[in-house]
This record gives sequence, C-alpha cells and structure tokens, in this order.
Amino acid sequence: MLRTVLVLLGTTAMAGGAMAADLWDGADDLPTSPLACDGTPSEVASKPYDGGTPTDAPDRAGKDLTLIDVPKLVGIGYFAATTKGMQEAAAELGNVTVTTDGPTEANIDDQITFIDNYITQGVDGVLFAANDPVAIAPVLKKALDAGIMVVGYDANSEPDARQWFVNQAEFNGIGKALIDSMAQEIGEDGKFAIVTSTFTTPNQARWIAEMQAYQEQCYPNMSWLETVEAQEDNILSFNQATTLINKYGDDLDGIFGMTSVATPASAEAVTQAAACGDVAVIGLATPNAMKPYVESGCVKSVVLWNPVDLGYAAVYTTRAIADGKLQPGAAEVSAGKLGNLKVINGSEILLGSPFVFTKDNINDFDF
Repeated sequence: MLRTVLVLLGTTAMAGGAMAADLWDGADDLPTSPLACDGTPSEVASKPYDGGTPTDAPDRAGKDLTLIDVPKLVGIGYFAATTKGMQEAAAELGNVTVTTDGPTEANIDDQITFIDNYITQGVDGVLFAANDPVAIAPVLKKALDAGIMVVGYDANSEPDARQWFVNQAEFNGIGKALIDSMAQEIGEDGKFAIVTSTFTTPNQARWIAEMQAYQEQCYPNMSWLETVEAQEDNILSFNQATTLINKYGDDLDGIFGMTSVATPASAEAVTQAAACGDVAVIGLATPNAMKPYVESGCVKSVVLWNPVDLGYAAVYTTRAIADGKLQPGAAEVSAGKLGNLKVINGSEILLGSPFVFTKDNINDFDF
C-alpha cells in the first residue's frame, strides 16, 4: 500500500501508464532500517537458517566440483560479468569447474528446463539467478532432493528451495549510497525528484523507502519534489525526466533514476536540455550505459554493485559448502580476495556495500 494516493497526470502524452504523484510516492509501507549517517554498520538481529538442505549429499570435501551456472539469461554484459567472476574464482581454487549455460531471453520456463537437464546429467552444484522466485522453486528443490548443492545470486528464490543466496547489497545500503551521492553533488539542502519503474515494483519500492528514511535521518534539509513512473521504457523515462526538468526549472537540482533504463534516459534528458552541471543525475545503472554521460562530465557517479565479485563470491560460497566450512548457523564465509563475507537474514551471504562507478574507474568494467 502506497503512502499517499496516486495522482494521474491525465495526459495522453505520457503513454504506457505513466503516472506522477506527490512527494514520497513510490515507497512501500514496510519497516525501514536506515544505516547510520556515518556509515557505522547497523545491528542486525540474528535469524535462524531458513535455507534448504540437500538429501543424502555425498562427501565432497576437498574433491573436484562440477558446477552449472544458469543465470536469468545469457548474452548480456551483466551476466557475462558474473560469469567472469565465477571463472576467476574457479581458477584460484583449482578444484572447481564452472559452466554457464541458460536461455537467451529472461524466460522462467526455459530456465527451469536448463536446470532440469543438468540435474539429469548430474552435477555437484547449481548456481542460479532466478527469473521468478516462486516458479523456479520446484526444480531447485528437485536438485536438493538429488543431493546437489544449490546457491543463488543476483535474484533469489524462495529460501527453502536453495541453500544460500549471495545478496549483492541490502536495500538500506543502496538507499544510503544513492542519497549520499546526491547530497555530495547538490548539497545537503538540494531538491530532487525520482524516475522509477512503477510504484508497485518491489525492489524499487524498497529502495525508495530506505532512501526516504535515510534522507530524513541524515539530510533533513533536502527536499523531495516528486516521484514519477516510467515503467522500464527508455522513451517514457526520457519523457518523464524532461517533464521534471521543465516543470521545476531552477528548483530541480537532481534526478534519481531507479532502474538501469531510467538512469541513462534521465542523463540524456539532462544533456538535451543543456542542463548538465545544473541538474545532477544519480541512479542505478550499468557502467556501459552510463559511460558516455560520465565521460562527458554530465554524470559524476553511478551506483550499482560489482557483478564480477558477485559471481566470484557465489563460487567460493559453493566451495565452502562442499568443504563443510559453511553450515547453517555460520556468521560468515571466507571468499578469497573478498575476505570474509557476512551471513545475514538466515541464509544470505552479503557481498558488501554498493559499488560507485566514477570517471576514475568506470572504464575498468565492461557490462
């Protein structure tokens, strides 16, 4: 349930169901847990292990492992980056073989078929990024019933359908990174607006709720002008950002893009409005989409996580399961160059703080 009543724009110019609403719309009403303003880690209440358990799993400690990685889809830069991290981890460990295979479109039925086929072939472990957390659960449970290790990353399943999930970043961490980046650019009394996907998209609603809580706590003089929907449509995102620029004029100091589509589209809108330097753009996006705007100086920072590290951590997590070094109740897991990663929420491994891409590092990434 949204915080306030949505207000339709009532214009046919915003085709595709675009809406705008006052102030805080876009957030959900779930409890928030904003991080401390100085970055001090919050105390998280311990939660019992809620993952699944393979049935009659063989002793794999120290033995060679054959893993299959089935991401949402193959052929895009993001999952090419997670694959790269997996291969780096496998090379370091020396006793793990990882193969990435999956659908060319983000289709849950195809993803299930791929996983099912590899269960039949017999592998030691399945790595996955779910297209649908519920629909994928039965085939993952089938893997567990066959004694196969199951580890998720990027997009979770129902917890009891896998053993562990490598969580790229917590919602409150994303909220802090976004608000801190905006405050750094527009000042602690700046005014900003948001271009999001829809007000009911779970991830975006959670991020916005945490952004709101963190901003109220740490930057109380900042002003939140409006949140608008743009689905995940490039043209609609551009049009919505342009509308915000025209509507608020000099009162608008910054725009948040809450999707990998909205952020570059907002940057393009600011560029075409000749507003670079006057309107900051901060958001979640992949480096390749943002490089032109970062290199031109129109955008100074982009928030995401490092998918190479995400894939790397997933393989180390699976190796630790096989070796008996990661068991229910553990507080952390050793992940090679990433050090010890914390266990959170019962059966999740936290990769760490969100990654901020800037002009100094963005060309080091290709996804």
